[in-house]
Amino acid sequence: MAIIDCVSWSPQGNEIIYAYKYPQNNLSTYTQLIVNESQVALLFSKGELIGKFGPGKHTLNTENLPVLRRLFGIPFGGKNPYLAQVWFVNLVDTYSIPWLIKNLAIHDADYQTNLPLMIDGQYGIRISDPEKFIIKMVGTRNEFSQRDLTLQFEGEFTTKAKSALVSFMISNHIGYKSISAHLEGLSNLLREKLDEFWKDQGIELTKFYVSNVDIDTTTEDGRKVKNAIATQSSMSITGHTWQQEQLFDTANNAMNSFSDGMNGNGGLLGGLMAINMMNGMGGAMGGAAMNPEYHQPTFGGSQPSSGSFGNHPYQGGVKMVYCSACAKKFPSSMSFCPNCGNKYNPCPNCGSDNPEEARRCVNCGTPLIGSAPKCPHCHTEIPSGSAFCPGCGQPVISDSNRCTRCGSSIPPTAKFCPRCGNKR
Repeated sequence: MAIIDCVSWSPQGNEIIYAYKYPQNNLSTYTQLIVNESQVALLFSKGELIGKFGPGKHTLNTENLPVLRRLFGIPFGGKNPYLAQVWFVNLVDTYSIPWLIKNLAIHDADYQTNLPLMIDGQYGIRISDPEKFIIKMVGTRNEFSQRDLTLQFEGEFTTKAKSALVSFMISNHIGYKSISAHLEGLSNLLREKLDEFWKDQGIELTKFYVSNVDIDTTTEDGRKVKNAIATQSSMSITGHTWQQEQLFDTANNAMNSFSDGMNGNGGLLGGLMAINMMNGMGGAMGGAAMNPEYHQPTFGGSQPSSGSFGNHPYQGGVKMVYCSACAKKFPSSMSFCPNCGNKYNPCPNCGSDNPEEARRCVNCGTPLIGSAPKCPHCHTEIPSGSAFCPGCGQPVISDSNRCTRCGSSIPPTAKFCPRCGNKR
């Protein structure tokens, strides 16, 4: 066996190697040890650490390794051989190590049911105690890579992360809808749970992030839950209900059967059913399915019957209207918007809410009751020909700079009303 005179290690390839054992162990007392930056070299002989060397060039002899004389009885002078293992440990900081945990069941506070979740993110580490790392983590391997690290920590990592996430969401009453707003707090909690374990292995956890908490769609149950949430979100945005969607689906299937009637599949009967269903949407059953919001509570107080609205001129029945101030829906039976408190100014024709200063309905153009212009500052009616408001004294905007439909002021250079889009 040849005696090794020079020992060094330069990592090759894209994979991160944290520890590398030099393949030869027949050294001499004048072996040159070259340690690169961000590395440390450890010498072991007979299971005992005999030396630790930082970056630079080192000569292995009894002057800097006095334990050699005790282990091998090597005298001064001469290239006396001895057996030792040289380990190189990579001390470079590594970031963006991905992690992923699936099949995490939790009783969600928003949906009040069990949801299958998945959580993922990234972390960064640095070897803080090379001796402890080699002894406790590497063992008898010849090298230790980033993949070895993630596989070895997988069980501990998964257990602690699952426990911390469930505890965090339950104790703070956080549901799936709002968990994304708490990723920083969750990241800090998980880091605290994992940091002590990593330090015990000679590793410092420099960074830890939770990037995403979402429905686990790798299973059939998860995909069903994801689709159900998407459907609920769609109905919330468009304003339709589950009953309406089922009615439309049934009618659509019947119409499809009608188109296949020539094949003798009973399509004629299905077509007649579809036509009857579509015609019945305006009747008792259809009206209830298509307009369920008409029968919802009106934020306190009793809901008036159709055609009874107190001082409201609109007599077309209760309907949901959009507030002219905050653009949120509210029943036309109310005198004020329950969301922002804006007074309901209905159109006598279509019932749409209009701004106080509007002269015509922003929806259908019908002239509004009390069409005299009002001051945009104090809402006092301004007599014709007045140059100033009699209520607050503000200058009156000329009619040429006021929208003829909604009464809003129009900049001199604008061709359309910025509020209702009416052409100047």
